[in-house]
Amino acid sequence: MRHRRDPERTDSWTAAALSSVPAQRRRFRTLVGVTAVVIESTVIAATPRGGSYCAPLGGPDDAARMLAGRRLLALTGAGLSTDSGIPDYRGPGSPPRAPMTYDEFVSGPRAQQRYWARSHLGWRRIGLARPNAGHRALAALQRSGVVTELITQNVDGLHRQAGSQPVIDLHGRIAEVICLDCGGVTDRSRLHERLSELNPTFGRSPAKSTGGRSPAKSTGGRSPAKSTGGRSPAMSAGGRSPAVATAPDGDADLEDTEGFQLAGCEGCGGRLKPHVVLFGENVPRERVQRCYRAVDEAEALLVAGSSLTVMSGLRFVRHAARRTIPVVIVNRGITRGDPLAAVHVDAGCTEVLTRLADRLS
Repeated sequence: MRHRRDPERTDSWTAAALSSVPAQRRRFRTLVGVTAVVIESTVIAATPRGGSYCAPLGGPDDAARMLAGRRLLALTGAGLSTDSGIPDYRGPGSPPRAPMTYDEFVSGPRAQQRYWARSHLGWRRIGLARPNAGHRALAALQRSGVVTELITQNVDGLHRQAGSQPVIDLHGRIAEVICLDCGGVTDRSRLHERLSELNPTFGRSPAKSTGGRSPAKSTGGRSPAKSTGGRSPAMSAGGRSPAVATAPDGDADLEDTEGFQLAGCEGCGGRLKPHVVLFGENVPRERVQRCYRAVDEAEALLVAGSSLTVMSGLRFVRHAARRTIPVVIVNRGITRGDPLAAVHVDAGCTEVLTRLADRLS
């Protein structure tokens, strides 16, 4: 049965979305029988993002008023984890990165050597990261029944550590490893131990930077980073490691990986891959369908820490908008979802989510 929405709520959302947009910059069109608000792509004076589509800007209280009394679906990105010391991909000052694609990874041992050498060096950043107040706020909203489902584009596992349940790990979990030959899934920490034994001196001397190449997939987000400057606290098996920049998945910015020894699957000897979705690799269909169902069952969508740059997350915002489900975005800077949002809170995730938890729980 198609989920029917309260028309009064839809009307109030539309009114709120229009309230801060000048009348001359509004136009309407009908899509599949639903009247949609389209904000013209001219500069809105109160918005610091000139020349772009813009959502009405608001603060935490505006977001709380929009979300109050509704069943919420949360969609999170890398900007939520920056306060845990994990850098994001597209935040202010983030270096450009050329992630390794799935096709490149499976092309042969040389690409896999480069991936695992860099990832091995940077792994401790992810392993040592702990949930921040933003993660805990979302977990509290889930426990109170306000947030009924959570989709994360992050692979760091911090939502689960904070106590969130259920969690849809859209891009997988970096804490797991999958064998491309037998399909067996094992723990990443075990692989880290094996790689340390095979490469006891790896990482003991400074290595040349690659200028920000990163092999694993993640999606955007805006939040002020900690003062780590993107440097990794990772240590080699020998106890010393150069301070190198890392990506959100713990991948180290390292060029010289020659001589790094790979470890095969302990079950079949096959090729090991991080259990995450690399660029060019499809998210499993069942996982995508579960996310669409979560959108259908929600009464509002809260996006936190994602620039929605890639379609992987943006498609769910578009799906919500097609179903006239109000969208609230919490993110530093512009997002691709702004034209569809009722409110955009341009601020850090931690401060806003903790305020929302106080107001909505």
